[in-house]
Amino acid sequence: MEKTWNNRAWFLVLPVLLLVAFSAVIPLMTVVNYSVQDTFGNNVFFWAGTEWFEELLASSRFWRAMIRNLVFSFIILAIEVPLGIFIALNMPKKGWGVPVCLVLMALPLLIPWNVVGTIWQVFGRNDIGLLGYYVNALGIDYNYVQDPYDAWVTVIIMDVWHWTSLVVLLCYAGLVSIPDAFYQAAKIDGASRWAVFRYIQLPKMNRVLLIAVLLRFMDSFMIYTEPFVVTGGGPGNSTTFLSIDLVKTALGQFDLGPAAAMSLVYFLIVLLLSWVFYTVMTNYDAER
Repeated sequence: MEKTWNNRAWFLVLPVLLLVAFSAVIPLMTVVNYSVQDTFGNNVFFWAGTEWFEELLASSRFWRAMIRNLVFSFIILAIEVPLGIFIALNMPKKGWGVPVCLVLMALPLLIPWNVVGTIWQVFGRNDIGLLGYYVNALGIDYNYVQDPYDAWVTVIIMDVWHWTSLVVLLCYAGLVSIPDAFYQAAKIDGASRWAVFRYIQLPKMNRVLLIAVLLRFMDSFMIYTEPFVVTGGGPGNSTTFLSIDLVKTALGQFDLGPAAAMSLVYFLIVLLLSWVFYTVMTNYDAER
């Protein structure tokens, strides 16, 4: 008996495909088109080939911005992941404290990015900001507008305050999924607190930690709004990350070709590094 196939189900998928094509594929193809052409205005384009890519990869400005991005992302991961694990381990697992802690942890995530930048822009000011006023009152010369080191510290603390909650909630979800039988067996064996964490809690959090690391790396590597609002990429170019440099090229200088080439290279870097993170962590998990 010959099988018959019902293809009407494709009509249910068609709206999704059209939405993806409209929101992702078509804009991407537009960027690719701009990256290989040049224009002098009046919507007249000239073929440029790989000229913009060659110019970008030879630009020290691009490489300096990428190094800033990488340094920032690795600092963020080095702070937020251990801090998130520590907070999740010390959160209550039962009682009225659970919903209170979860709500408090979720509050920073509900604040829009531009509002977070505005909060810390005011918070760090020397004249009206609590942080700037009291830090200077301690005898520390703090001014994130003029000092690159202070600007970096401010942006890092701001990101830690804003996004550590995401790591906490993911780790907490992994911890509460551990059956009580594991803890009872560890208690019978006389396992230490470190042994419980090392052999029970950490392995159970491996999957959520992978998600946390990937999300935080991608978000921190593509950060734009918060540092742009707080420092504008300054002082000088000390906090000019790739995203800020890209916007300056595209909107400030209106160089569409170089901006399109930079956005494609930027996208490929994020994709490649995320794949490396995912491969290394999953292979490590499989070996264990």
